[in-house]
Amino acid sequence: MTCEEAPRAPTAAVNGDADLLTLIITTSPTPSAPSTDLLSQILASFREHCRQLTECRVIVVLDTYDHISSTARLKKGHVTAEGARKYVEYKSNVKRLILHEYGSGELGHCEEDLVQEYDEAEFGSTAYAQQTNTVPLTVTKTEDGRITFIEPLQRLGFGLAVRSALRLTETPYVWIQQHDWALVSDIPLRPLLAIMRQHSQPDEAHLDRFGAVKVPIKYVCFPSVRMVEYARSDHVMQFPALRALTNLHKQNFTVPSETGNATKIPLTPLFFWHDKPHVAETEHYLAQVFPTRASLPRGAFIEDTIGHRARTEMKDGQWRKWACWLYYPDEGKQLCMRHLKGRTWRGAEAELAQKLEYMRLNQGSLNLGGLQLEAERVPESLI
Repeated sequence: MTCEEAPRAPTAAVNGDADLLTLIITTSPTPSAPSTDLLSQILASFREHCRQLTECRVIVVLDTYDHISSTARLKKGHVTAEGARKYVEYKSNVKRLILHEYGSGELGHCEEDLVQEYDEAEFGSTAYAQQTNTVPLTVTKTEDGRITFIEPLQRLGFGLAVRSALRLTETPYVWIQQHDWALVSDIPLRPLLAIMRQHSQPDEAHLDRFGAVKVPIKYVCFPSVRMVEYARSDHVMQFPALRALTNLHKQNFTVPSETGNATKIPLTPLFFWHDKPHVAETEHYLAQVFPTRASLPRGAFIEDTIGHRARTEMKDGQWRKWACWLYYPDEGKQLCMRHLKGRTWRGAEAELAQKLEYMRLNQGSLNLGGLQLEAERVPESLI
C-alpha cells in the first residue's frame, strides 16, 4: 500500500493526558506471523477498554531471534527457516498497522517517511576487552516523534527490549504491553495517572487523611486469572509483614472530578514486579529495575530476575522502595486481562481450524441443545 493509497488514520488526541504516557509494545517471532491478528486483537481491546492507549505516544520493539533451528523454541530465541522468513514480513506488517492506528493527520504515515537513527543496547560486564556486550539498534520514528520502532540486530529479550524503549521515552509514565495480553475490562487510566502523580514524591509535606506521609505509587499492574483476590492469596497471607502492609494500605484512592463526582481507584499493595501489562513511572523504572548495564542479562525476563529480588526485598521491609500496586476492582474478583499465548497462537483462522479438527477426531459432532451439528459446520460464535 503506497502513501497515496493509505486510508485516513484516526487523529490522535494531543493533550495533557496523552502526553503523560508512552505505550511500549514488545513483539517477537510468533507462530501467527506474518499475520498481525494477535497484535490487532490487543489494539482492539484498547479501543474498547482504554481509549487513551490509542491516543498516546507509542514505541514498538520488534525483537528478533538468535538461531535458526529445525525446531522452533521461541522463548529461547530459536526459529525455523520458514519462521525467519515470515518474521521479516511480519515486521513490515506491524509497522503498517501501527502507523495506520497511531498516525495523525489526513494521511497515514508510511514506512518510507520514517526518520532513521542508530543506537545500541549495552548489557553485562565490560571486564574483558574483547567483549563489548552491546546490541546495535536501528531506530525509526515519525517526524513528530509520536511513533517509534526499535529493531535490534541481535535478540534482546523482554528485559532489554523494555530498557531500550524506556531510554527513548520522553513522558513521565509508561504502559508496558506484551503482544499477547488483551484487556477484557475497562481501565480508568486518566484517574489512575492522576493518583500516581499525587503520590509520586511523598514526603512530610504530603500527608494522607490520617496525617501520615502519603504512600508512593510507582507501578500498577492489572489483574489476570492467577491474581484473583490477590490480597487474600497465599502470596500475601502466609507472610505477616505482607499481611500488615495490605491491611494498612489497601484502599480506594479518590480522584476529584470537574463535575463534582469523585472517581475511586481501588488498589492493593503488590509484592512482585510482573512483566504482564502495567503502568509505571519512567524514572522509577530505570532507576529501580535498570540502575546499571549489568542489571539484566540479554534474553532475560524482568519478572524472572528482578521480580524475585524485588519480592525478597519487600518481604524484608522494603516494599515502599519498589512501590508496586495491583489495580483491585470488585475486591480482586474482576479480571482485566486475558493471555492469548503468543508462543503457541497461530492466528484466528488457524486456531478455529484446529478446534474443529479436534472436535471431528474426538467427538464427531456436538450436541447443542438437542441439535446435532457436524463439527465442520459449527459456527465460530459457538466455540
